Amino acid sequence: MQNHEIDYRIIGEEMQYVEIELDPNETAVAEPGSFMMMEDGIQMETIFGDGSQQQGGLLNKLFSAGKRMLVGENLFMTAYTNVGTGKKCVSFASPYPGKIIPLDLLRLGGRVTCQKDAFLCAAKGVSVGIEFQKKLGTGLFGGEGFIMEKLEGDGMAFVHAGGHVLQKELRPGELLKVDTGCIVGFTHTINYDIQFVGGIKNTLFGGEGVFFATLRGPGTIWLQTLPISRLASRVLAYGRPFGRKEEGSILGGLGNMFDGDGM
Repeated sequence: MQNHEIDYRIIGEEMQYVEIELDPNETAVAEPGSFMMMEDGIQMETIFGDGSQQQGGLLNKLFSAGKRMLVGENLFMTAYTNVGTGKKCVSFASPYPGKIIPLDLLRLGGRVTCQKDAFLCAAKGVSVGIEFQKKLGTGLFGGEGFIMEKLEGDGMAFVHAGGHVLQKELRPGELLKVDTGCIVGFTHTINYDIQFVGGIKNTLFGGEGVFFATLRGPGTIWLQTLPISRLASRVLAYGRPFGRKEEGSILGGLGNMFDGDGM
């Protein structure tokens, strides 16, 4: 393995955190702001880019950092290294209610595509990059845009999702239609595309958006029950002076369609 090997445990129910156990000289990297606590003997260092071992010179690091900005991540990451003599633990917390998903990239074919902002932390050496949607329609209407997040390597990575998380294995040729906002991630063998909902009544009054995401196997997918965009839209709606009184009506369906609530 080229990535650092780390042990971990996920603690909690609705607001989880992951505790990573580091052997001497082992390193974990994480998004700024995800840190929760660490034991004495762990050294914290801000690094440029994702800290993957594939990075060579300055240009490669600049390119890697630029890719991270495109997927909504920070330009810098934080590395936590055990500089002591025994095992030490460092913990990272989920930013909103939901679940933390451990991804063993070695067993998942070395690459997982995730929604933007899903990455939480990983073993040093895991590359956090971008995944362009090659099809124009998928990029424009897929809910996640042209660019998604790509995790590559042979170590452990951790992503977070809202609400409950479903992990599902799709057989070869098996097709699943999903609300675009409910996708957390999928392995590289999954064929990701979009499909028009169809029907004038469904489009105008369904309140579920205009497009489905289609995921075709074989491969593994992870779905979330509460996308952060959906939660935020509900909070904003009820925070308005009069709220959205027309929820469930024709006006509510039209509003949801145009404000992207179903996406």
